[in-house]
Amino acid sequence: MSRLLRYLLTVAVIVLTGCTAIAPSQDNRPVVVVGLYPFQWAAQSVGGDDVVVVSLTQPGADPHDAELSATQVKQLANADLVVFLPGMQAATDKAIVNTVPKRLLNVADVVQLSALPGTKQVGAVGDPSSGLDPHVWLDPARMVAIVSALSQELAQVDPAHAAGYSSRAATVIADLQRLDTEYATGLAQCEIVTFVPSHAAFGYLAQRYGLIQVPISGLAPDIEPSPARLANVRRIAQETSVNTIFFETLSSPALAETLADDLGLLTSVLDPIEGITDASAASDYLGVMRANLQALREANNCR
Repeated sequence: MSRLLRYLLTVAVIVLTGCTAIAPSQDNRPVVVVGLYPFQWAAQSVGGDDVVVVSLTQPGADPHDAELSATQVKQLANADLVVFLPGMQAATDKAIVNTVPKRLLNVADVVQLSALPGTKQVGAVGDPSSGLDPHVWLDPARMVAIVSALSQELAQVDPAHAAGYSSRAATVIADLQRLDTEYATGLAQCEIVTFVPSHAAFGYLAQRYGLIQVPISGLAPDIEPSPARLANVRRIAQETSVNTIFFETLSSPALAETLADDLGLLTSVLDPIEGITDASAASDYLGVMRANLQALREANNCR
């Protein structure tokens, strides 16, 4: 079978299965499979045209609930490198155990996960079985470590293009360090240090920049908070002079809007960047992170 025919058949399979993954490369470039958008952004930024990046989460889908098709499981098994974060996507964790990909970058081996850092405890907020917060990409400093590790992994997979990976990684790391400085400066002087997001995704960000998150829901946005928890969130919001309740782009804003209406507060978007859609404030990770910074500065009356 010719290479062209194999390629066309692969595209046909992907279209028929409704999968959003990218077809394998025709020119022997390494295939990098990632679980969710922030790692897709990192892999594409570092890999450039030297790699093919396949995301297991469809655009606009909540990665917490992502299920994998048979085609996606096969792509994961055959990938040159898989970038994943245990506890974030149960289906991906299971597929990795069952298929044993040839090379893995476990993000939890690069940056230490914590149990809800930067979070004021107002009732049970955990839900993944590990009890650890997976949302490490919302801390630019942790993303620097992830990008550096990704560059090293790609150099091992594809030594011929190691210099390119290293050069692009240096550019991305400089961008992330600039972003870190913008956050540190922008949130240094705020009248309010507490913020109320839809779910407990912003603990690492809060810890890094001296804020306190009081999330409505736990680590997974689809788990309804108890009446007691909602009452505690209301109380803390009033005691700390919170003026804004945040909702997300990938989840229903109904609960945040109801709470804001009850308290006479504003609503705004604080995006956990678990995926990019047409409703996102920007088209990439850096842009949405800067939109989040502006939203926090406005809500917390920062100078």
